[in-house]
Amino acid sequence: MTHPESEESPLRRAVCPGSFDPITNGHLDIIARASRLYDVVHVAVMINKSKQGLFTIDERISLIEQVTAEFGNVRVESFHGLLVDFCKQREIPAIVKGLRAVSDFDYELQMAQMNNGLSGVETLFVPTNPAYSFLSSSLVKEVAAWGGDVSHLVPAPVMEALRGKLGKDR
Repeated sequence: MTHPESEESPLRRAVCPGSFDPITNGHLDIIARASRLYDVVHVAVMINKSKQGLFTIDERISLIEQVTAEFGNVRVESFHGLLVDFCKQREIPAIVKGLRAVSDFDYELQMAQMNNGLSGVETLFVPTNPAYSFLSSSLVKEVAAWGGDVSHLVPAPVMEALRGKLGKDR
């Protein structure tokens, strides 16, 4: 039986922003948790023209789409500019961010307060799974570039893409 109020209820939407160069198991954990809390989770891949990433924006989007396909409610796209503008354009009232350490909180709290002041968008902080508390895309790239095994830190398609970028023996 369908209830009239369910037909009128807006979708609960949130965004998980980042550069995702590349997406790690830590990122994936936060996105998975957000996907259980929200009807639609937008993964916003930040475009920073002043930085040259290892992966192109299109490669990052493709990798994220592959590793989040099982969730069924994740939409991946790129953005540049203010995150609050991305949110306004898509009627997204919430930003979900993972926090690894106190140092993350200091910076992220300032951003959350600025975003809320600019647009009323709320930021929800999700504590990182302790298994991923040290993990960052930069660290993954550095270790992989030196031949270290990062296969337990990234999803399999990302590991394959890293090997392709950095050499087959990685």
